[in-house]
Amino acid sequence: MSLVGKKAPLFNAPAVVDGEEIVENFSLEQYLGNKDVVLFFYPKDFTFVCPTEIIAFQDKLEEFEKRGVAVIGASCDTEESHLAWLATPRDNGGIEGVTYPIVADPVKTIAHNYGVLAGDWNYNEDGELTYEGLPVAFRATFLIDKEGVVRHETVNDLPLGRNIDEMLRLIDALRHVEKFGEVCPANWEEGKEAMAATKEGVSNYLANNK
Repeated sequence: MSLVGKKAPLFNAPAVVDGEEIVENFSLEQYLGNKDVVLFFYPKDFTFVCPTEIIAFQDKLEEFEKRGVAVIGASCDTEESHLAWLATPRDNGGIEGVTYPIVADPVKTIAHNYGVLAGDWNYNEDGELTYEGLPVAFRATFLIDKEGVVRHETVNDLPLGRNIDEMLRLIDALRHVEKFGEVCPANWEEGKEAMAATKEGVSNYLANNK
């Protein structure tokens, strides 16, 4: 089930911050009341699509920070695996230079609570506990506002990389809604016309954008 409109599941977990320091009790709660958060899950360290996304978030990190948004990555790997990958040069498949927090979720409770695991535990015919599917997270992205409410989520299958610019567009849309009380139509971008959430507002927008 979607988490949009609901409180984001809170967590305390190990994470690597600033690309080099392991923090044992990293908390989502520290941002509540202060910053919006983009929390994104990726399948696995030392893989192929994942570093392109992680580095793309880093390349746009200044844009997120200008908007008062914290970026947090997460996977079901250990913090030691994160640290090793962060220490690996990019030309060798690593993500050296990434500074935003990357959370470790090896017991998979965070991914489970967000509903983004690519598999799950089940019992076979003999009553034995088994894991069906893959024990990794899908490529899921959540935009969480300052009140801890999920305002947007997307979940991509494992081979499908994200568009980081789309997250910035959604943040701009959220800011516009909060500031002006208008709603943002299809393909809206900052600086374009929005509209009042009324029948007249829709009619005027459509008339102006034939």
